Amino acid sequence: MVRPARFGYNSQTAASNRFQRAESQSVDTAARALSEFETLVAGIQTAGVSVCVVGDSVEPPKPDAVFPNNWVSFHGDGTVVLYPMQAPNRREERRIEVLQAVEARLHFRRSRLVDLRAHEEQGHILEGTGSLVLDHVHRMAYACRSARTDESLVRKWSELMNYDPLLFDALGADGTPIYHTNVLLSIGSSWTVVCAQSIVESDRERVLRRLADSGREVIEISAQAMARFAGNILELQGLQTSAGPRSVLVLSEQARSALQRLDSNVWERLNDRVDHVLAAAIPTIETVGGGSVRCMLAEVPETQ
Repeated sequence: MVRPARFGYNSQTAASNRFQRAESQSVDTAARALSEFETLVAGIQTAGVSVCVVGDSVEPPKPDAVFPNNWVSFHGDGTVVLYPMQAPNRREERRIEVLQAVEARLHFRRSRLVDLRAHEEQGHILEGTGSLVLDHVHRMAYACRSARTDESLVRKWSELMNYDPLLFDALGADGTPIYHTNVLLSIGSSWTVVCAQSIVESDRERVLRRLADSGREVIEISAQAMARFAGNILELQGLQTSAGPRSVLVLSEQARSALQRLDSNVWERLNDRVDHVLAAAIPTIETVGGGSVRCMLAEVPETQ
């Protein structure tokens, strides 16, 4: 996780991210975001999950630095992938200090670096596990096409990482492409949450069938819940118990509230599939930044 130093509204990402909202920028905005960040870190640690927190650098300004999962991903075989970013000011987020901290503090052993940054020069963008929702067990890479998710790069990434790509189109309420796949889809160990109604009809059955074939319970959420980040959630591995590692579901308080109020029985089904739930209130980060809890976490697996 990256502690924000200059959090704020990013005008360079606003055209494709319909979830972010402008507000009068002030020191208070950054302070509120920092407080929300620290509360989430503390909650995750209390749940028994190891967290590596790296502070953002003040210069140059990086208003979205709190969302590191878009520029880097870590994999169980020791591979680290660096991704091409659409917004020029987001490219500044890619810092070697972050990788060094992960290797030192979480004992991640890097064996290979896949560097896709050069594709930015051709306008081909792939924004990490925002663009890609990964089923690591069945080696599937789900991706909805958008200005931030280039189909040719999804296929290249899948070839390099030995995954099967599944591309589809998904639209928001205003008819524009959903900017990141992880807004509408999340995959846990025994469950998957998906906003099926946002997937275009010609692709919907194909995606749902593949999700069901994974053996996980497919839990559909409404577009209204998705708009409140109910699909932007992540399952982490917590403390070891006699039955195995404790599963920890992390999401925002807004997302949990939406699932409880808007989608009948969905919350109960999801809650039954995990050992512990952490819901963090991050309204400033969600509203001004246009991303939620999942976007704030670049998960690091144990290397083999």
